[in-house]
Amino acid sequence: MIAPFSGYGLGLRKPHYADFLGARVDVDFVEVISENFMVDGGRPRQILRDVRARHPVALHGVSMSLGSADGLDGAYLARLRALVDEIEPLFVSDHLSWSRIEGFNSHDLLPLPYTNEALDLVCDNVARAQDALGREMLVENPSTYIDFVPADMTEWQFLGALSERTGCGLLLDVNNVFVSATNHGFDPLAYLDGVPHDRVRQIHLAGHSQGRELLIDTHDQPVPASVWDLYAHVMPRLGPVATMIERDDDIPPLGELLAELSIARNLGDQALAQAA
Repeated sequence: MIAPFSGYGLGLRKPHYADFLGARVDVDFVEVISENFMVDGGRPRQILRDVRARHPVALHGVSMSLGSADGLDGAYLARLRALVDEIEPLFVSDHLSWSRIEGFNSHDLLPLPYTNEALDLVCDNVARAQDALGREMLVENPSTYIDFVPADMTEWQFLGALSERTGCGLLLDVNNVFVSATNHGFDPLAYLDGVPHDRVRQIHLAGHSQGRELLIDTHDQPVPASVWDLYAHVMPRLGPVATMIERDDDIPPLGELLAELSIARNLGDQALAQAA
């Protein structure tokens, strides 16, 4: 099982490269989008190496397509393995979703039916990915805008069965839980209480936006009170876990994100005291 890591970090994004290459930033780790650095050489890879010399790095993918009925792309896995071998990341993660079919990549994180058939398929793909990478990975719960009926299990039951069968860890995105719960009308606390806590190794915190009818996981807003409340609820139930703030659009100055991260630290410290 993936070793626990307790710390607080940020997603490393281009507007903040200079900050991270200058004075030391008060974070315990950074997370990068794997695909942005899956190239041989070049300036992006050098920046990542320089940041890695200062901070542990988590690799977070958006294109593995773990739910693809076509299986996984071997060339993609080979490029990711090369990056993993060079960076030696804390975690390698991707989403419980699919994006690729017959060689076409939608570049969207599309939802899965939570059926036994889909579980078998995702387990096979996760097992292949872990074999190719030479390590266990983390799988993140998605934000979803449609669901499938009938289903054989809830999303959190699906993730629990996936982690039990493959040995993978979980990346718990608290904002995604809130977005999906609001869109589909389920209780987010039931989700947080039902997910296997001993498998969670990382948490994502982010903001969202109100669409015409649904909440949209836009990562362009500060973490709202609703998500902080869920984070405070689940943290005492977890063991050592890495927490990070995601911001992918309307990116503010680094100081604003560090202020948000301080909120996460304070809530995490309270959770540790509560669990003691």
